[in-house]
Amino acid sequence: MMPSLGTKYDIDIEVNSRPKAEYLTDEYFALDLPVAPAIMVGNEIVTEGKDVDDHTVEVAICRHLGLPEPEPEGGGKGILGRVFGK
Repeated sequence: MMPSLGTKYDIDIEVNSRPKAEYLTDEYFALDLPVAPAIMVGNEIVTEGKDVDDHTVEVAICRHLGLPEPEPEGGGKGILGRVFGK
């Protein structure tokens, strides 16, 4: 997910990976960072402690860059809307 979004938008991506035990220390909590796994865009916490879909991350990136938010896959239409073009 991240490499494709990093090439699509002019952003730097920083990945921090540590053993799970390090995220449960008092020192980590003192940093006031989100619970891992997490994704932050600028100062916005997109998700913490769970997975998130690509579209949600892309929307947060666009908001951060001041770009229009992308449409969800399928144009935001349900299956009937896609079938009947509505």
